[in-house]
Amino acid sequence: MTPGILGADSGHHGSESRPCKKIKTSPAMDTLVDAAAAAAAVPAHPLRLRPSGNAYTAVEDLKARCGSFARLPDETLSLLFESFDAGALLRLGSTCRALYAFTRLEELWRALFVSSPPDNFEWRGTWRSTYLGIPPERVTSLSCQNLFSDVLYRPFQCANISLEPFTSRIPTQNAIQRLPDLTYAEYAENWTNKPFILTSPVKEWPVYGKWSPEYLLKQCPNVRFRAEAVDWPMHTYMDYMSNSSDESPLYLFDRAFAEKTSIAIGRDAPDAAYWAPDCFGEDLFAVLGEHRPDSRWMIMGPKRSGSTFHKDPNATTAWNAVLTGSKYWLMFPSSSSLPPPPGVILSDDHSEITSPLSIAEYLLTFHALARETPGCREGICYAGEVLHVPSGWFHLVLNLEDSLALTQNFVPTKKLPDVLGFLRDQRDQVSGFKDEVCDRAYELFVERLNETRPEILEEGLAELEKRAKKGRGKWDELTKSDAEESGGFSFGFGGDDDEDIDVRL
Repeated sequence: MTPGILGADSGHHGSESRPCKKIKTSPAMDTLVDAAAAAAAVPAHPLRLRPSGNAYTAVEDLKARCGSFARLPDETLSLLFESFDAGALLRLGSTCRALYAFTRLEELWRALFVSSPPDNFEWRGTWRSTYLGIPPERVTSLSCQNLFSDVLYRPFQCANISLEPFTSRIPTQNAIQRLPDLTYAEYAENWTNKPFILTSPVKEWPVYGKWSPEYLLKQCPNVRFRAEAVDWPMHTYMDYMSNSSDESPLYLFDRAFAEKTSIAIGRDAPDAAYWAPDCFGEDLFAVLGEHRPDSRWMIMGPKRSGSTFHKDPNATTAWNAVLTGSKYWLMFPSSSSLPPPPGVILSDDHSEITSPLSIAEYLLTFHALARETPGCREGICYAGEVLHVPSGWFHLVLNLEDSLALTQNFVPTKKLPDVLGFLRDQRDQVSGFKDEVCDRAYELFVERLNETRPEILEEGLAELEKRAKKGRGKWDELTKSDAEESGGFSFGFGGDDDEDIDVRL
């Protein structure tokens, strides 16, 4: 019917007058819808294989042609092939199209490369081509159209899915607060336990506006920098950044960058390249001098690179300053009374964190739930800004574009009790110290603080003891009355001469 053909008094009621129910969607629902749309927009796999669900309507499944291998789950096959060398993978891949696809899995070739890297090589776009030295014009690809495998398809999907739905429309209650700057007094009094972004301090640094990936390539093309498990010349890593389709791109994370680039650090240093924002005050680990743990890093990576959920070492606090690009942060507080972030599993002693292998996998699976979880904080730190990471907070970091950043871990005065407690009580998790120091890091730190900052040390130890008494007092309160009523129960091991152990029930 042509719009407007009926008059206002015709007796026909338009949609405006019909009863209707308005449904208010939640941020989590919006995220789920966006994630589904992003997943659907992923291009076709280069080998034409598809997710496992498509097998239900397919007439043929190529995996059936794998012989005895067809009986094994895809996950088992991929684990089995991790034990094969390059020659075995090539021979196996030539037997049928399905095994060809399984032996082309990039993680297999990445592991081979890392375990025995060639002395001289040229990055050729994929780990397989690089390891085998195959130039781009000689790379071949067979169609595996009737193969259905989530194990093979999921990494490709994660490497190609749009990130924008997960990093935009941040709920107001989750947004990390943005401030121009803080004084030390403001930080110490109100902000040591909160993440925040400062928009001014980094813009004062001489290195800001000067350093970029391109600048570093020009200044030190042959200098080797650490990128996870490999040490590559800058020119090789830049080739990788510009031509890679990894699900989890290599992340350059170098602790010796200052020495390699010959820069001075610190506001009082001659010709300093940068310095810590003034609001953070003194770093108490500085009293350790040459024995202090690793504390600063240069971080560089392509779009989609980053780090999955973790907590910074030794209960330290950190700041992360972006020089070029931008970073998305997803953060959660932690304590003995709070569960870990959705999708994250902690070992009993909190020494190991288990989460999805890639950031994209986490975002696809758990991001909507994370946004709805109390305590969640999100934000984007842009070039010229610095983000504060409070001690003990879980954080996931994602590069939204090619990015270069500087980061530093430190011990503010207010957080000294946390660090002292960690060094004393979790010795097996202490990291970053030289081997000869690691086993006695607590004792050395206390010794140096006593020599240079005795008042601060006294306050820190007093707070640590106060926390311990509070914990013991709560337990005593819960158990005392029952113990008094029921008496107690003792048992001994061996003969009558053995000392009894009194256990209150």
